[in-house]
Amino acid sequence: MLFVGANRHAAPAFPPGAKGNKLLDGAAINYLHNPKLEIVSSQQSPQGKPIIVTQSSRGQSGRRPGTISKCLSGIAGLDEVTGGGLPRGRASLICGSAGSGKTQLAMEFIARGARDLNEPGVFMSFEESEDELKSNVRSLGFDLDDLIERKLVALDFVAVERSEIEETGEYDLEGLFVRLQHAIDSVGAKRVALDTIESLFSGLTNTSILRAELRRLFRWLKAKGVTAIITGERGDGTLTRQGIEEYVSDCVITLDHRITDQLSTRRLRIVKYRGSTHGTNEYPFLITDSGISVLPITSLSLNHAVSDERVSSGVSRLDTMLGGQGYYRGTTILLTGTAGTGKTSLAATFVDAACRRGERCLYMAFEESQDQIIRNMWSIGIDLQPHVKKGLLKFHASRPTFYGLEMHLLVTHMLVEEHHPVIVVVDPVTNLVNAGSTMDVHAMAMRLVDYLKGRGITALMTTLTGGGRNLEQSEVNISSLIDTWLLVRDIEADGERNRGLYILKSRGMAHSNQIREFRLTDRGIDLLDVYLGPEGVLTGSARLSQEAKTQAAETERQENAQRRLLEIEAERKSLAAQVSALEAKISLQDKELHALASRQAAQLQRRETDATAMARSRQADDGLTPRPKPVREKTKGAR
Repeated sequence: MLFVGANRHAAPAFPPGAKGNKLLDGAAINYLHNPKLEIVSSQQSPQGKPIIVTQSSRGQSGRRPGTISKCLSGIAGLDEVTGGGLPRGRASLICGSAGSGKTQLAMEFIARGARDLNEPGVFMSFEESEDELKSNVRSLGFDLDDLIERKLVALDFVAVERSEIEETGEYDLEGLFVRLQHAIDSVGAKRVALDTIESLFSGLTNTSILRAELRRLFRWLKAKGVTAIITGERGDGTLTRQGIEEYVSDCVITLDHRITDQLSTRRLRIVKYRGSTHGTNEYPFLITDSGISVLPITSLSLNHAVSDERVSSGVSRLDTMLGGQGYYRGTTILLTGTAGTGKTSLAATFVDAACRRGERCLYMAFEESQDQIIRNMWSIGIDLQPHVKKGLLKFHASRPTFYGLEMHLLVTHMLVEEHHPVIVVVDPVTNLVNAGSTMDVHAMAMRLVDYLKGRGITALMTTLTGGGRNLEQSEVNISSLIDTWLLVRDIEADGERNRGLYILKSRGMAHSNQIREFRLTDRGIDLLDVYLGPEGVLTGSARLSQEAKTQAAETERQENAQRRLLEIEAERKSLAAQVSALEAKISLQDKELHALASRQAAQLQRRETDATAMARSRQADDGLTPRPKPVREKTKGAR
């Protein structure tokens, strides 16, 4: 029998009478054909035949009929695309070319299971020594020495040198099984990783034996009830070099590190997953100082929750144009315009207003550095530095060509998970065209919008529109994804270029349909009413000239009105004087009439008095007092 590496001289699990993998006991045959059985011990019968004692494998009870038990990997995003993790108690194959991240994924599966999920694991390497593995994983935040000391992880390096292997007789993996069984028992492992399987068969030329032993290895792992990851190198036209591992594995995941237009992207795809639904697309993943992060990039449905809450844009007159209250929270805003129209200033004003409310913001900058943006905003009276120091504002500035679109999207996901912002600014999204085609940028933006809406985050994106284009069309064709679309544009007149702003659309609210002149001042952003002249909208000096003319006309009107008021007042005073004179004359005439009447009455009285006095003096009848009528006396006897 031939044993592997340092174990090639170990005692075989079966006596020499059992040739290779030819098992002579009925229980052993049952073990090979029933993956639900687990070897508990191997003994010898009185006749020298191997006796294999089996029991039902672990993890088969307590499950709902028709479903399989799954083992959480602990790797960000991988459990989402696999629908809950890797198949528990089964073997999964991780295949890919050199440098694609196979060893990293396998080691993180073991380390995270031991550290975070209380599932001890065994990592058996055929290429890297224990010290190399510890050093490589330490840079990702995992202390393997501590996990090994706590009996949560067992590392085993099996050196397989082709020069030390002599192919004699039949080849089997009994030595590997003994060594692996010892490692599993030493920590009570529930997880196993073998890296990489090609090294195990590097010196074997008999493909029939190789395939038989591969099947036996996968059956042995399944029978042990451990959740296993086996890494394999990509073959020529096949997922693995041998072309058999993918068929005997219950789950197959391929890793790819591709270069497109000089930009590198790592991607993951689940080729198959027996007994479970799973994501079928290619998913970008990133290896960072905290491990592997897999990004589920495909939106499944449009079921985002919405809010009636409104948030200020930071510009009071713009809030007025937006129904008086600003944007809806959790929506996506697009600022479109040519270069130099103030898109970044509007974005910074929005962020400044949010930070003043105590809200956390993330600013993704693809043109300027953090310090440059902060310095430039000082010129319009906005100081973003205090928000950065308080931790309310986080900048992430990078060149679009630093990595591919998927990586930009994945980085955004990671920053959102780390910083927990309520507002995200992407300035400008059109620069990502340098990292992919317009169609790819559109797909990336759609996934980003869906992701942010799903988390209730208000997003503001700026896009640069080239000169000569239809301004009411975004460069990356994402306007249909946008809830509120603002357009800032240059207005050229009288040898000047001035800025104008108007709202193209704002879903769910009444909004202004008028253009406002957009000015950057040392006190922030001002929106001014525009003037309409014979040639259209007047801005800049034309507006100032029109304002001067309007002011002069208003002054003249006011002066004319004041002069007329004075004239009317003088006329009123003149008329009042005339009225007073007439009233005085009337009063005088009234007095004269009264005096005349008094004199006439006095004269009449005097005449009567004089006449009476004269009559008395003459003892004459004055003709005034009537004489009494004489009365005749009646005689007696008269009738």
